This record gives sequence, C-alpha cells and structure tokens, in this order.
Amino acid sequence: MIIGVPKEIFPGEQRVALVPAVLPSLTKAGCEVLVEAGASEAAFYPEAAYADKGARIVRSRAELFSTADAVFQVLAHGANDKTGRADLALLRRNQILLAFFRPLGSPETVQEIAATGVVSFAVEFMPRITRAQSMDALSSMATVAGYKAVLLAANLLPRMFPMLMTAAGTVTPARVLVVGAGVAGLQAIAAARRLGAVVSAYDVRPATRDEVRSLGARFVELPLEAADAEDKGGYAKAQDESFYRRQQELLGRVVAESDVVITTALVPGRKAPVLITADMVAGMAPGSVIVDLAAERGGNCEFTRAYETVVEHGVKIIGAVNLASTAPYHASQMYARNIANFFLHLLQSGALVSALDDEIARATLLTRGGEVVHPLVREALGLPPLAVPASHVQA
Repeated sequence: MIIGVPKEIFPGEQRVALVPAVLPSLTKAGCEVLVEAGASEAAFYPEAAYADKGARIVRSRAELFSTADAVFQVLAHGANDKTGRADLALLRRNQILLAFFRPLGSPETVQEIAATGVVSFAVEFMPRITRAQSMDALSSMATVAGYKAVLLAANLLPRMFPMLMTAAGTVTPARVLVVGAGVAGLQAIAAARRLGAVVSAYDVRPATRDEVRSLGARFVELPLEAADAEDKGGYAKAQDESFYRRQQELLGRVVAESDVVITTALVPGRKAPVLITADMVAGMAPGSVIVDLAAERGGNCEFTRAYETVVEHGVKIIGAVNLASTAPYHASQMYARNIANFFLHLLQSGALVSALDDEIARATLLTRGGEVVHPLVREALGLPPLAVPASHVQA
C-alpha cells in the first residue's frame, strides 16, 4: 500500500497530513509513504526528517497522485472551496482518499468527487465512540481553534486578561463569555482561565454544565427548555426560530457585561444560528471583541463576515476561519496521529475491503464505485437511499 501526502493547496493552509513521527507505524504495517516536495515546509517539519523515517520525497504532484494507492489530505475538494477542484483530474478509480470534505456544507462537491471513482472517507463523520477517540480529527482541530481564538481575542482587546495588583492600583480581570461548550468552547474556556480572565459559558445542552464548571467557569443558566438539545453523536441539534429569539433576548444582558465573546455554536449541515444580534453588539462596551468560530457557516453574530474583521459600534467582530492552520506544527501532529490511527484501523480490520461490518468505516465512507454512498449526504442531495449498502469497497 503506497500512501501519498500532497502539499495542501488551500490558500494560506500550513498544515500537512502526516508528520515524521507517525511514519514508523505505517511502514510497520507494510505501507510506503510518498511526500510531495514542500508539503511540510509551512508546518516546520523538515523533509530530511521524513526521509530518515523511510519516506520518499516526490517532486511532481501528478506523480504522487498517479503512484499512491491512498492519498491523505487535510482539506480535499469541498473543504477546500478555493482551489480543491484542481485535484479532481489527478484522482483515479478505486484510489483511497482520506481528508476533511465538508460534505454537508457543500454536498454538490461530493458528487464531483464520486465521479472520479475514488473511495473516500470523510474524517468529520468520525463517530463519537470510545473506539474512535484516537481518530477524531474534528475534535483535534477544534481544540486548536478554541485555544487560538482566545489568543486572538487577547491580542485585540485593549485590556489585559488577568487581575493584577500593582503599585498603580488594581487592574480588574477581563470578562469572557464562551457560547457553545463543545470541544472548541471548552478549550477556549481553559485557555481564557489560564490567562486570568473571569469566564462564563452558555450551551443549549444542560449536560455540559458540569464540564464548564470543572474548568472554573460559571455556567450561564437561562430559563429555556430545548427539545432534543443533543443528538446521539453528542452534537447540538437545531431548534426552532421561537427558541432562538427567546435565547437572544436572555443572552443580551450577559453579552453586554462581557469584554470578549467567543462563539462556537454549529449544527452539522445547517447554517449557524444567529445568537448575537446587532442590538446585542450595540450594548457591548467599545473595544470589546467577538471571535466567531462559526463564521464559515454564516456566523453566530449578525455582523460576522467570514475571513474578515469588521468593527460595529466600536466592537471588533472577527470572522475566524481555519484557525487550526495558524498553529500548524501541533495541528499537523494531532491530525497525523488521528488519520494514521484511522487508516491503520481500516487496513487491519479489513474495512478497506468491506465497510459494512465496521461501525467506523460505515460512518465515514463518503463515496465508492462512482456513487455518493453516505446516507446524510444522499439526503442533502435529494437522492434516494441506496438499495444495496456499501458492503464491498475495493482498495
């Protein structure tokens, strides 16, 4: 099995899909690894380190794709909505492709991938079960994003985060509100607390209360009852418009008291709910900062524009996208461990031959045999369920 690691071509992307430290586990399993020249430069992993671990550096992208049985990317077409289409011509039938695809955000791109005949696995569909924890790249990247969101806010805020007792008097701590206590939100809470801020957090899922409190933050209690707030995968479920209107009303006071608001609320496959309205922004003190980690899906703030920083009523609103790429060394390390563990699981469990009998393979299998096979993506595309399950995936 030959694994190819191409250079990421999304503008500004600095991560690499594999790092030298994970190569021995793959070569021990009988795999050979090819790395495109320059793929690891932005993540600060020298090519010599790959060569020392047995990888071969390939100068031509076309050669890498034509030689590799399996291709590992961070952002494939779909997740790479800028330049990803260029790789479609390089893919071939029955080649294996592991990456982020953003399949529910742009399901039409999955049809284009399917047309190449590749067998693709979407890492964002990794089930949240104990056996798959070491393969959960989505959580790994959310961890990085939550941490970086706090640093970004601290850099832009005209106040310091910690309380300081100085000869010039006492400096009061910054007040940070985190909306959404998933992986990114919890990491943001932890990072803000380490910097000395007073942190509050809100989530529609009552089950997150103890996690928030365990990190030293105050859980914001709103007199709201969400119907089926959490799906079986642990993600927040979409609510109706009346719920969101009431939520906005009740959150307004908490937002007005905050110096920094970090929003992370996303529902898979849906536009991000607007939680921070224009009126709420107007009620914040000038100089306050909002970091919207849901910017790519429309944003949790009414003023958010993806990839941009806008100023409204003296408040900076950062439409942060792809923050994980801004810490490429460790983000690549985490992603590489996740994807190597995932591929070894597929290889050693026989799931590359039969995806039907393996829960992890079934949950992540996106395309095979020229068809979109994932049920959720087929539903998003308006396609009928497959009459025959994806039981035989030829590698």
